Amino acid sequence: MSACSHGSTCTLADAPAMPAGCSFDAADWYLLARHWYPLMEAEKVSGSPISAMLLDQPLVLYRAGGQVVVARDACPHRGVPLSMGAPDDGGIRCAYHGLLFGAAGRCIDIPSRPGHPVPARLHLHTFPAVERYGLVWTCLWPHEDAAPEIPSMPHWGDAGFQQALCPCYTMDCFAGRQMEGFLDVAHFPWVHRTTFACAGQRSVPSYAVEETEHGFSADYYSGIANYPLESGRRAPDGFIWHRQFDVHLPFAASLILHFPEGGRAVIFNIATPVSALRTHLFVPVSRNFDTERPAQEMIDFNLRVFDEDKPLMEAQRPRNLPLDVRDEAHVPADRSSLAYRRALARRGHGRFFDPAV
Repeated sequence: MSACSHGSTCTLADAPAMPAGCSFDAADWYLLARHWYPLMEAEKVSGSPISAMLLDQPLVLYRAGGQVVVARDACPHRGVPLSMGAPDDGGIRCAYHGLLFGAAGRCIDIPSRPGHPVPARLHLHTFPAVERYGLVWTCLWPHEDAAPEIPSMPHWGDAGFQQALCPCYTMDCFAGRQMEGFLDVAHFPWVHRTTFACAGQRSVPSYAVEETEHGFSADYYSGIANYPLESGRRAPDGFIWHRQFDVHLPFAASLILHFPEGGRAVIFNIATPVSALRTHLFVPVSRNFDTERPAQEMIDFNLRVFDEDKPLMEAQRPRNLPLDVRDEAHVPADRSSLAYRRALARRGHGRFFDPAV
């Protein structure tokens, strides 16, 4: 038995097998496998096979019949990665024996036995695929007959908003550590003082955290601006900056930044756990001001912010995220990170993986 993501108990009888050499503890892997994660930018997926990995599970993606196929990256015949194959006749062919796989991962041609029925065992083990926010999402163990539980990004596609997608950004750290760093407001003047934060504004005003159905939210008000420092732009005297966080467990959170004169910018931080110690960060962004300016500006600025965070996320020890609040020291500014750890613990998570790794 295992605790499902919604807190109830479910059987493992129909559960997928954990991938060989999995870096996660079994109980945590099965909890994480219930969630939806982005694998890559949708524009990268074509008729050619391309490899990905999620929770240590090797995957292959390709387009056939106008739809994205996500499958285990192994030919059912002799286990050669299909990502080594090539596009052909509306599908992909295995590099070893030329078996052709098309829409829905079905094997439609066995060159060594032409014209004969294809055994069901030669069809690919596929996973659901949904395109949203410019990304391809999947789930390794979806709830049967349930709609995809993909977190919602505020203002994506809304009239008056310019949108962009940052390229996949790799961090050699646990996804939970990256998420906690995104929620942390006390590090701004220390880590981001070359991008947006004033080094002299070190005090963190009190803020509240509120539990939600999908995690929790936090509204943070401070004098720390969010204009790029080199822009020279300044908010009106006395303007209070509002940062509105909304966390979708386990590894996604949106941040709405409230700018002067009704301006809004949204950063959607989604940490995909490739493995226990490798994270692919996907960040769709949008804004309703400066929309006449190139969207690439939003991408470039956020990439600079990621570069500032990356060495610290990768250097943290232990490398897992301790959920027992007694394992690390805390200060009042840590309300969000404490809420994050407690929420994960309530959903049944443990240590995720060996902290000594």
